[in-house]
Amino acid sequence: MTVTTRFAPSPTGYLHVGGARTALYSWLLAKRHGGNFVLRIEDTDIERSTDDAKQAILDGMNWLGLNWDTGPVYQTDRFDRYRELIQKLLDEGLAYKCFMSSEELDEIREAQKERGEKPRYPGTWRDRTDHPEGEAFAIRFKNPQEGSVVFDDRIRGRIEFSNTELDDLVIQRSDGTPTYNFCVVVDDWDMGITHVVRGEDHINNTPRQINILKALGAPVPDYAHVSMILGDDGKKLSKRHGAVGVMQYRDDGFLPQALVNYLVRLGWSHGDQEIFSMEEMIELFSLDAIGLSASAFNTEKLIWLNQHYIKSLPASEVAHHAKWHFEQQGVSVDSGPSLESVISIQADRVKTLKELAQISAYFYQDFDDFDEKAAKKHLRPVAKEPLSVVKDKLMAITDWKPESIQAAINETAESLGVGMGKVGMPLRVAATGSGNSPSLDITLNLLPKDKIGERIDKALTFIANRENS
Repeated sequence: MTVTTRFAPSPTGYLHVGGARTALYSWLLAKRHGGNFVLRIEDTDIERSTDDAKQAILDGMNWLGLNWDTGPVYQTDRFDRYRELIQKLLDEGLAYKCFMSSEELDEIREAQKERGEKPRYPGTWRDRTDHPEGEAFAIRFKNPQEGSVVFDDRIRGRIEFSNTELDDLVIQRSDGTPTYNFCVVVDDWDMGITHVVRGEDHINNTPRQINILKALGAPVPDYAHVSMILGDDGKKLSKRHGAVGVMQYRDDGFLPQALVNYLVRLGWSHGDQEIFSMEEMIELFSLDAIGLSASAFNTEKLIWLNQHYIKSLPASEVAHHAKWHFEQQGVSVDSGPSLESVISIQADRVKTLKELAQISAYFYQDFDDFDEKAAKKHLRPVAKEPLSVVKDKLMAITDWKPESIQAAINETAESLGVGMGKVGMPLRVAATGSGNSPSLDITLNLLPKDKIGERIDKALTFIANRENS
């Protein structure tokens, strides 16, 4: 048997964190067993499905690195297949036409609620043959009225539903469109899905889907229902907890490796290990190691992981994702030092790629103003002489490398009889625009010598203007 899993989102919004974790678990299960991962877009809700949402799902999956083997398959392309099987069930007496209006059904359900009963369709048209001519009808599946549906959930254990709890499900609406629960069943059958990994909110759909599978003579896949993700406050994860859509994490400066590593640990574990490469996840993943309890999303933990990956991944890999953030801030990195070299000296100083782009712009473009606080403290009249002397020494360097730059700074401090900070801090503000940067020798080494001269001149002009104001 080839293990075949699927991720089947509805394109009614962004790819959210819970869906991304489900996709990851399904993907890992398929990869772990050398199987097939299907991406299926469940777009039968035509009114709410949008092209933008479809693209957001594809973008999110691609960014996370969850490549699919089959798909994307769109349910709206398969309506003929659904109708063919609905007609088969009608012909075999396993489905029937229901002429009850939605208003009539609403009245029945309200009356059931008032009597303290579970609202449900009462089977009015199940065995009737007096079909009115020309009136709209839905098609309902004849759910068995005796026995139980029992399945062994791979996470939650044995689950049983009495068929008396299940009413006759609509499988085709009165407008002729098939419904979610029927399309899912047909797709899982046709695509050879062996394992369905999805959220616990689908547990109540499972017995209905199993009964339809059996009516069609289709094999029943293994089911694994994962618990929900909660916010830090113990409530269901939502926008009030911060970013929920996967691409918002990209926009906020997180690496996909960090988010994937974080998501896999929201419910699954392998001992006390926290850091996993994708290869390790594939090798170690199993449904048996997924816990039953809901998981709480902890942004601080995600930030910690992001810092780890910014520092530990090859700079070229970080640069691939970081370039987008520079572009978003209007900074071109096509001229200037290699992005890899900037990352290598800035990685320890940032939590996100967005922050990396913000504090590294001076490597690629001139700044209009000096940081106000840093300039007030360090670009004072007393800094004029150190800046002038160090500029001369820096411009005289013929071999522009960190050792030569550091020597020029040291010689300036010695010749003026001042501490290193009296030279280094004004120079830092002049060269970078702020009072924070990696060590000056390696920072200046990544900038052209003439650019340093221009920026020192700018700082000296700033000091002169300050004196005269």
